[in-house]
Amino acid sequence: MLFVDIKKKLGNFVLDVNFNINSEVLALFGPSGCGKSMTLKCIAGLEIPDEGIIQLNGRTLFDSNNKINLKPQERRVGLLFQNYALFPNMTLKQNIEIGIPKSNKNKYATVEEIMSDFHLKSLEYNYPHQLSGGQQQRTALARMLVNSPEILMFDEPFSALDDFLRWQMEQELISILKKHKGSALYVSHNGDEVFRISDKIAIMNDGKIEEIGEKEELFNNPRSKHTAILTGCKNISKADKVNDYEVYAKDWKIRLKSSKYIKDNVKNVGLYQDGIKFANDENCENLFRLKIKDIATNPSSTTLMLENKNSNYIYLEIPNSELKSKVNAEHIDVSIDKNKLLLLY
Repeated sequence: MLFVDIKKKLGNFVLDVNFNINSEVLALFGPSGCGKSMTLKCIAGLEIPDEGIIQLNGRTLFDSNNKINLKPQERRVGLLFQNYALFPNMTLKQNIEIGIPKSNKNKYATVEEIMSDFHLKSLEYNYPHQLSGGQQQRTALARMLVNSPEILMFDEPFSALDDFLRWQMEQELISILKKHKGSALYVSHNGDEVFRISDKIAIMNDGKIEEIGEKEELFNNPRSKHTAILTGCKNISKADKVNDYEVYAKDWKIRLKSSKYIKDNVKNVGLYQDGIKFANDENCENLFRLKIKDIATNPSSTTLMLENKNSNYIYLEIPNSELKSKVNAEHIDVSIDKNKLLLLY
């Protein structure tokens, strides 16, 4: 189990995080510069918090009150950086060997086994510059795992890879995490990646965790505008409560019914793409006739930019195959699902 409760001054804001995880993968999810990577470095001992406590499986790694601050090599924490941090003057095999603790009496067998597991045996005498991005990452992962860390941490490990290699390495990482069966922290600003890899997600902004919970709940029912944007919501409007089940979307100039009770402090409403459809029933609730102001064509879909009486755009994405059959006028009728209306506070 990992327990973290720390503060550290960072430029224009203070990193102030408090969370714990137990045999699960927690993603720290947020924009660049919000404190995600610094959190990992504090846990690994590469940075020192100003105050707080960090505990791992009953061991105290850091405690400002009791003047405890274990060295990185004493923490049994594995951290994979964005750039993999391989030593350029060492071969692949030597880069892995350097991660093995001195207490390991079977160094040769450990290295041979991990190279075989990661399909690196034929490359053992190559130097980092002779390896592809994926091979470098597998080497860095192997070096991290031979030290038998109690927790694995990943700082945007796929950011330098192309889409195809990113997908392959992501599947390998998921397999590694399943075998590890311990706690892991994963840092990213890619929503799809975070959803596939993690069990729980902590939404970070300006050094603080705004929301934390099961990934399905956070993606389906975000509570704040910031979380909604991070999880892929493109339609967001400022809102005023009309009554307990109706809200006025000020940016779209429409009244919307909700299946959920609306609190007095609602600030915004949002719609994922599955919350807005072509209207097939004239009697359905939240039915609107909107003007098509512009169209953007993507490789497999088309985005319609819709407005209501000079309002801000509402975006509707449809498959390219439906474009000609459903878009043949300046206006279209759409329905907004009251069950999928996001109430953001």
